[in-house]
Amino acid sequence: MAVRGARAAAWQSPVIGFLNVTSAAGSAPRMQAFAQGLREAGYVEGQNVAIEYRWADYRYDRLPALAADLVQRQVNVIVATSVGAAMAAKAATATIPIVFYIGTDPIDAGLVTSLNRPDGNLTGVSNVFASGQGAGGQKRLEILHEAVPAAKTIGVLTNPASPTSEAQVRELDSAARALALRTQVVHAAAEGELEAALDMLIAQRIGSLVIAADLLFINLSEQLAVLTLRRGLPAIHYSREFAVAGGLMSYGAGFTDSYRQVGSYAGRILKGEKTADLPVQLTSRVELVVNLKTAQALGLTIPLPLLGRADEVIE
Repeated sequence: MAVRGARAAAWQSPVIGFLNVTSAAGSAPRMQAFAQGLREAGYVEGQNVAIEYRWADYRYDRLPALAADLVQRQVNVIVATSVGAAMAAKAATATIPIVFYIGTDPIDAGLVTSLNRPDGNLTGVSNVFASGQGAGGQKRLEILHEAVPAAKTIGVLTNPASPTSEAQVRELDSAARALALRTQVVHAAAEGELEAALDMLIAQRIGSLVIAADLLFINLSEQLAVLTLRRGLPAIHYSREFAVAGGLMSYGAGFTDSYRQVGSYAGRILKGEKTADLPVQLTSRVELVVNLKTAQALGLTIPLPLLGRADEVIE
């Protein structure tokens, strides 16, 4: 009887649809933060809430079908953790509440028309530094140039499937021209394409590399650190994990607080709050991490003013 009762309780639990363009592999830290936010709102997966996960495995073209599937299953709320996922969810339903985490301006993206009182069925968390747009991408290039001033051509690694790819390339190209530099763009849309893309930059004698902010590259931070160091290529990434794993530098925001807030919002909506009463949260905290050990291996001397601005120096 107890087992039957537990199954009945699980059956009656509300359901969150979790839509993500990445894969489950490498997402554990962010999912732990999301679960923490849910707990703060009074929900624990498997006890009083169920979660239907939909991973696109970096195939942006799969998002509309995955979003439509969640709508067909009549989930109680959809969590969409990229701009592509949020746009797909919005196109799929105008009634099911959607909580997003994106790295761009949600008004510019057409998700909401107001931050303080979101219209429609969407709200969430936004960090413009996560997409590389705004000051984020420009700042990464400026920091890299400060660390490697001899490099006059800056490589840019981007995922052409990302909806923010073109905007990031334009941002970085404009920032490079302001510094009398030029950019050379290479593409990789899967892990298996990384080595060929980096080898192309080496063949073109690129002096340094900006890795565009993309969920694919964030989940592959450690692999990119190994590949760039092996090629003697000074690089800057969005993700702190890149610098920790042996990449030269990172400049970007952490995901923990944002995913926790998304979990909290999802839980509050399950309790009956409306998306219009939950303002879009804007986060802007970023950190600069410099790996001095890698700089020495690359034969670089990081300027003292840059080291002084670093939030963390790895020696």
